[in-house]
Amino acid sequence: MMEALRLMAVHAHPDDESSKGAATSAKYVRSGHPVLVVSCTGGERGDVLNPKLQDDPHIQRDLAEVRRDEMARAQEILGVQHTWLGFVDSGLPEGDPRPPLPFGCFALEPLEVTTEALVREIRRFRPHVVTTYDEDGGYPHPDHIMTNRVTIAAVEAASDPTAYPHAGEPWRPLKVYYNAGFHRKRLETMHQALLDQGVESPFGEWLKRRDGRPEREVTTWVECADYFDLRDDALRAHATQVDPDGPFFALPNAVQREVWPTEEFELAMSYVPTDLPEDDLFAGLPSSLAEADALATRPDLDLVIDARVEPTVKDWQ
Repeated sequence: MMEALRLMAVHAHPDDESSKGAATSAKYVRSGHPVLVVSCTGGERGDVLNPKLQDDPHIQRDLAEVRRDEMARAQEILGVQHTWLGFVDSGLPEGDPRPPLPFGCFALEPLEVTTEALVREIRRFRPHVVTTYDEDGGYPHPDHIMTNRVTIAAVEAASDPTAYPHAGEPWRPLKVYYNAGFHRKRLETMHQALLDQGVESPFGEWLKRRDGRPEREVTTWVECADYFDLRDDALRAHATQVDPDGPFFALPNAVQREVWPTEEFELAMSYVPTDLPEDDLFAGLPSSLAEADALATRPDLDLVIDARVEPTVKDWQ
């Protein structure tokens, strides 16, 4: 098979790669595109969300090991490559006032430290497209917010030969997307589909929580319904992190294929012109790998599209 354009998906924790853009990743892998998932942390401080496993002694004793094993199973199901960036889960501090983040966690690491680690992976894997979370993390978890900041900083630094010169040869990802899968239109459609079947919908509560929140612009709709089963299998592989009877699986995939056959993304940065809306994360890139690689190593490219905004959440501390 001819080598194809490469995609990197940067996530905060193991399981995020399976709940955000997983069907898209599976589709591209099976179309011949190398896909690398980067997990910034090991998810060591995550809660056990599957009620059937909350009293499991092995999980209580070594959640970190369990989550690594779960990630390996999800990786195999999706067919992606995977790497750990090596930072420690920050947890999700709750309370009023909010307790401080734990010493040494990902969200408190100096940005230059976390950026250098991701620059190494960008220069090693040489992705043409990178996906991650929006400026507020998709939802306000400190690790998700930090993942956005690290990804943007690393994308900008990776093409600069004076930045982290020990970390590999310069490389410029040509497009950066934010995951946009939980936007209002999608939730409303899935909510109504369940009501039409006479089934109680969990998405009504999700929609209420979005009241008053500004909606971000969806630019890219990747049709990937044929891979929804793989997506769900990968998510279930993270058995500690998802309730198999929970809302992620409320709408049968057969119905989803009819009412919502896509996964969605928001184009945040592009060094190539592209027509919006898109149906492909590689839209606008040269179809020739050699031409795309040459473009990604040019030092004189300017941004054609820059849709980044100021984050709402400024600081967790």
